[in-house]
Amino acid sequence: MADKKVDMKHLRNIGIIAHIDAGKTTTTEGILYRTGLKHKIGAVHEGETTTDWMAQERERGITIVSAAVTCFWKDHQINIIDTPGHVDFTVEVERSLRVLDGAVVVFDGKMGVESQSETVWRQTDKCGVPRICFINKINQTGGDFYKSLTSIHNRLSKRAFPVHLPIGFEQGINGIVDLVDMKAYTYTEFHDHELVQGEIPADMLDQVKKYRSLLIENAVAEDEAMLEKYFEVGEEGLTEEEIKQAIRTAVLTGKFFAVTGGDGRGVIVEKVLDMMVDYLPAPGDLKAVWGTHPKTGDEIERKHDSTEPLAGLAFKITTDPFVGKLAYFRVYSGKLEAGSYVLNSSTGEKERVGRIVRMQADKREDVTEVVAGDIAAIVGLKGTTTGNTLCDPTHPIVLENITFPEPPVSIAIEPKTKADQEKMSLALQRLAEEDPTFRVKVDDETGQTIISGMGELHLEIIVDRMKREFNVEANIGQPQVAYRETIRKDGVEAQGKFVRQSGGRGQYGDVSLRIFQNEAGKGFEFINSIKGGVVPSEYIPAVRKGIEEAMSNGVLAGYPVVDVRVELYDGSYHEVDSSEMAFSIAGSMGFQEVFKKAGPVLLEPVMKVVVVTPEDFMGDVIGDLNSKRGRIEHMEDLQAGIKEITAFVPLGEMFGYTTNLRSMSQGRASSSMELDHYADVPNNVADAIIAKNSK
Repeated sequence: MADKKVDMKHLRNIGIIAHIDAGKTTTTEGILYRTGLKHKIGAVHEGETTTDWMAQERERGITIVSAAVTCFWKDHQINIIDTPGHVDFTVEVERSLRVLDGAVVVFDGKMGVESQSETVWRQTDKCGVPRICFINKINQTGGDFYKSLTSIHNRLSKRAFPVHLPIGFEQGINGIVDLVDMKAYTYTEFHDHELVQGEIPADMLDQVKKYRSLLIENAVAEDEAMLEKYFEVGEEGLTEEEIKQAIRTAVLTGKFFAVTGGDGRGVIVEKVLDMMVDYLPAPGDLKAVWGTHPKTGDEIERKHDSTEPLAGLAFKITTDPFVGKLAYFRVYSGKLEAGSYVLNSSTGEKERVGRIVRMQADKREDVTEVVAGDIAAIVGLKGTTTGNTLCDPTHPIVLENITFPEPPVSIAIEPKTKADQEKMSLALQRLAEEDPTFRVKVDDETGQTIISGMGELHLEIIVDRMKREFNVEANIGQPQVAYRETIRKDGVEAQGKFVRQSGGRGQYGDVSLRIFQNEAGKGFEFINSIKGGVVPSEYIPAVRKGIEEAMSNGVLAGYPVVDVRVELYDGSYHEVDSSEMAFSIAGSMGFQEVFKKAGPVLLEPVMKVVVVTPEDFMGDVIGDLNSKRGRIEHMEDLQAGIKEITAFVPLGEMFGYTTNLRSMSQGRASSSMELDHYADVPNNVADAIIAKNSK
């Protein structure tokens, strides 16, 4: 099966994305079962699923890393990536979306749109990925297709239209009505092997006609020729194929969403597969990709075509205990053959492609080549990391890299025995290669190893993986907040002068600096305004290096400085005593001086916190959030007696919150949080942090 060839128009690269516990992994299991890859559907709570293959995933019942599987349906090859729902692993969603052509967004039919549903929806909007919606669990108590559809309209998009309507309600659901072919498809038990085609129930006819008219009217609006025909002949004059084509055209705009619902474990999944094939894009439906020439910077276009020169993107690195380093990649143009050489244009190094494998979660099937539009993994690449471009050495191109957020939570870590020190360093290095949001550094002053990640759960999983996969036991400290430093005054000036005369050759470096605020998120900018050679050009890079070193160690409390522009506008030098080192030290001294004068402030990460709680505990939850310097943004009724509270709270106040919330609500409330922005730390809190760090 691995080397089965399909035409590009029969290829689909699809992501399954959702809020945690909406049923992504179960739906993926249902798809694998229906396409013949599995003989039974694995249950998440029993740790039997294909895509949740890591021990931690099976124990916790959550998806941590995105897993790739390939299946076939009605002569189409579907590459599916099951992504995590927990916000700590949202980067897995981000990098998967970067290489996917379409997505299935899964919603919990009992809850409708949840907080992480909004996050992944925004991510797909940002990447411009066309998607279809699957409202799962509508056949369970509390499941409601129409209520969930309304929450999609209210919170995500008004342009979401059902292509199927459920027959029945809650446990009484036994099929769907297809609004395109106007047939009913029913089953006796949801896990039946096939759907039975029949007539639409008489009591649903009016509702079906209403939703069908809405669907067609809005779909044809995206295609001028189809809209013209619709005005001429009306919806009854359109053929089934024309309606499907109109829906497909509308979905491909990324602003129109086809909706269905059912049970991800059941036979209804076949209808989701039909929708993937009918409405989601093939690689050839998408615009050509653009990149730049690594040397000239000229823009280059690559069409989704196997005859074009090779261009592909490595979007994920993993370490496999049996084959070593695996690089997941997407081929945009050309083809890649096992045993060939490719250029990693991001590093300038050539790499040999040892083996190419098609992944079935943690299992592998060897293939001889991968062509434009396809996704696979390469064994044996040494210098390739996430976001690198792989291309034809004779036609170099660099595709747009994947950017990752800075991790806001840090902890100190040390091995339990001295003998494990080296093993721990190797394990952390391997894990950092796999996960671009996981960082490792050694504190210069204390010699401690500090690891940083997106949240407490993220770091907990890292430590657990280190123990299981690398056999390294570690002690960890308390979680620490990744504060930042910046300024609030512009145009402040200061001098940095380093002079040392002590027999023989001395040292001389003199710089005058001016500092300005930069836009949030823009980082550091260096401006060279030297005229007349008062600082020789060969020393200017050293000045910049000195400034950057001072920024990385902080000035107020030892935290990195962000979002400043520094201008080097004057200085002086000595013909004999000046050196790069002297100017580097002068740059560092000058920066510290100018920073102290420019209204320095500490910044703290502020989290968007969403709490879902029974109404009885709402007062306690709000009171607790207020006591943590939280700002309540809004409250919403989800269903009878259940409230959703959205608040912004500093990360430093949120450690251990999940446990506190459980005890506050008798285990009935749940929460999620994600980094929203950085904000100034209040003076009294900042003073305490600075005092603590200066000891």
